[in-house]
Amino acid sequence: MSQTLAAPFNPNTLARPELLTLTPYESARRIGGRGDIWINANESPFNNSDLDKVNRYPECQPPELINAYSRYSGVKTSNIIASRGADEAIELLIRTFCIPGVDSIVCFGPTYGMYAISAATFNVGVTALSLTDEYQLPDAWPSLIKKAQIGNPKIVFICNPNNPTGTVIAKDKIEQAIQAAPNSIVVVDEAYIEFCPDYSVADLLGKYPNLVVLRTLSKAFALAGARCGFMLANDEIIDLVMRVIAPYPVPLPVSELATKALSQDGIDTMQTQVATLVVQGKRLSDALQAYGAKVLPANGNYVLAKFDDVGAAAKRLSDSGVVARAYKDPRLADAIRFSFTNEQQTNLIIALFEKSLSESVA
Repeated sequence: MSQTLAAPFNPNTLARPELLTLTPYESARRIGGRGDIWINANESPFNNSDLDKVNRYPECQPPELINAYSRYSGVKTSNIIASRGADEAIELLIRTFCIPGVDSIVCFGPTYGMYAISAATFNVGVTALSLTDEYQLPDAWPSLIKKAQIGNPKIVFICNPNNPTGTVIAKDKIEQAIQAAPNSIVVVDEAYIEFCPDYSVADLLGKYPNLVVLRTLSKAFALAGARCGFMLANDEIIDLVMRVIAPYPVPLPVSELATKALSQDGIDTMQTQVATLVVQGKRLSDALQAYGAKVLPANGNYVLAKFDDVGAAAKRLSDSGVVARAYKDPRLADAIRFSFTNEQQTNLIIALFEKSLSESVA
């Protein structure tokens, strides 16, 4: 399909009505001003750090950071919000568009748990649909939502590549999903997109005004501790979300770290490290398959492996000081997710399973 939405999309009709007349809080930085003596924000005049201006409140949306991400992503600066990781962006969208006790979100599992948890903490309903056996979107899922009858589905979350399975949904299938939900906001979480950039739908933002893309610097850019993510969306959605965002969501040290990571040198480093992780992940996947595990295709910085005896595999890892991720979801009860790591640690993990395999043969 290549058709666009049949009717003009107006996010104001989806937003919580009280936000339409809300006057956003104007922080000292938003108000701005000109002068040499700044006494409008109750800040301390003393900088006790080597970091310049850390005694002052930062910009709500630091221009250097937004410009850097715009250059990297190819998305206009007016269509970008920086947030405290993509997790904050998830909550911002729910707070902006979902009426507690009335509306709902849709997600497809097994998937990242914060979509449902963030909704639940705001008393927003969750329509949890299952991915197919191949971890693809189910056919005719809009009709499944109607049958579920759990509120008005304001937001549809799709994780691509999907966490924790590592599988991907083809770009044309994502586009069909956007078209199938013309009265909802379709959020595509691309936290791991640097590991499979051809699957990004960020270039469709201009075509589909109900599309939102989430990104992060936590994975490929190696800044999980900094907590810096991005929401990419059309101007109207950005305007509404900016009404509910905190006055200072991006700390100054985070902004400086992130801007440096998004320089050309930083991007080159990221791409080199991604290539390294892909190589090590392939080695690990091959070793797990040789051990007898069923390994799903890896399109992020991790691989999901299913074991005939998952307890024995988990014990072997824990006894050796390796902390991997197991799941309570019944569909993943026999699975362990392995994050990719450096060559030295990969060698040690591979050796654990090779040793186990040789012991079983003996």
